[in-house]
Amino acid sequence: MTLIKSISGIRGTIGGKPGENLTPIDIVECSAAFGQWISSKNKNGKIVIGRDGRISGNLVSNLVSQTLLAMGLDVIDLGLSTTPTVEMAVLFHKADAGIVITASHNPKQWNALKFLNQKGEFISKAEGEALLEMINAGKLSFSPVNDLGEYTQDDSAIQEHIKSILDLELIDTKAIEKKQFKVVVDCVNSTGALSMAPLLEALNCECILLNADITGDFAHNPEPLPEHLVDLSKAVVEHKADLGVAVDPDVDRLALVQEDGMVFGEEYTLVAVADYILQYQKGSTVSNLSSSRALRDVSEKHGVKYHAAAVGEVNVVTCMKENKAAIGGEGNGGIIYPGLHYGRDALVGLGFILSYMAQSNLRASEIRALYPQYFILKNKIQLTPDLDVDKLLEKLESKYSGEDISTVDGLKIDFEEGWIHLRKSNTEPIVRIYSEAKTKEIAQNLANQIQNDVDEILKNN
Repeated sequence: MTLIKSISGIRGTIGGKPGENLTPIDIVECSAAFGQWISSKNKNGKIVIGRDGRISGNLVSNLVSQTLLAMGLDVIDLGLSTTPTVEMAVLFHKADAGIVITASHNPKQWNALKFLNQKGEFISKAEGEALLEMINAGKLSFSPVNDLGEYTQDDSAIQEHIKSILDLELIDTKAIEKKQFKVVVDCVNSTGALSMAPLLEALNCECILLNADITGDFAHNPEPLPEHLVDLSKAVVEHKADLGVAVDPDVDRLALVQEDGMVFGEEYTLVAVADYILQYQKGSTVSNLSSSRALRDVSEKHGVKYHAAAVGEVNVVTCMKENKAAIGGEGNGGIIYPGLHYGRDALVGLGFILSYMAQSNLRASEIRALYPQYFILKNKIQLTPDLDVDKLLEKLESKYSGEDISTVDGLKIDFEEGWIHLRKSNTEPIVRIYSEAKTKEIAQNLANQIQNDVDEILKNN
């Protein structure tokens, strides 16, 4: 059982002992600290909350909302929603902050609180550190009875979100409507069922939903990786669909399946969207250090600069703002389009993909064939109490000092034939090891080489 408190929020497994797991006590303490932090800026603040379809979602949401009310803050509850919808609702309601109750791609026993600022963006590293200090200090003060907050519900946020997407100039609604695409969506028993279907229906697409019962009892591992999309691939072929779509439980990641049942590759979701956007809107691009080189290649094709940010949405957003990026995101299928909002959004990503298909008259497989072929492998090392990650990375950095090295986020080593990136996860007790090259064999050899180095270092310590 696990509890992780970080600048990204609080995340853990439900049940067990306080301080070791995500228990009601931990939820109340962290919600109260966030509420007190917001109240210090605006005594009569307003906070938007929303949750994915997890089994524990309603329980956690009730604890969060009641705690915030006890802090004297008004709560606008979206109920079942998506992360990008909550982000946009903060702006719709001109709220002071937001809390998304979701553990993203983690299994069903996990849940989390993700904190948003008044712009509907994840709080910064400095803000996260200040909040952690407040949580650890435990010096909380609740409001007297006459100053309790007010609770309201908003069941229109997803429709408002979809309307904002349809109103974007680069979403070619007329072209999509004429095509009458058939799309199969794996909703993974969460809120993709509430959001993807209305978007597709508004675009005159035939929508076939898989795993659409919002039970939170995920039909398969909820991370939209190729090995978890077997049933979706079969359904696309069976229904002779134009596209398959998989989202994670909070609908901020978009993975695609081609009309032939082959996986498009989540790394290439951002690449294809960027290729489409840059045809009409020039500007730099941004992805994180663990994302494919293919985005850099597409950026160079359009004559714009590519920038790499540290892993984490807040870091990508900061880099995008600094470089006035036209499009950015992460190689896990996370699309961030500043023209809508600064947050990963599977809904707007799908809108752009369908626009690209409709305008170009190309099938998904034909679009995928436009891009350089890279193979990326994603491995991990389980953390143990005696594993000194910093020391491990320092020794690897020393060994490969002759290569092109970045220590912006963990350790990234660029070799002539590919790259490898090691970093401690912000969301799980693991070290992630990503490798990429132009062939699967080279990528695997790089991963094996680094894994052997890691094993040797650990053996000698």
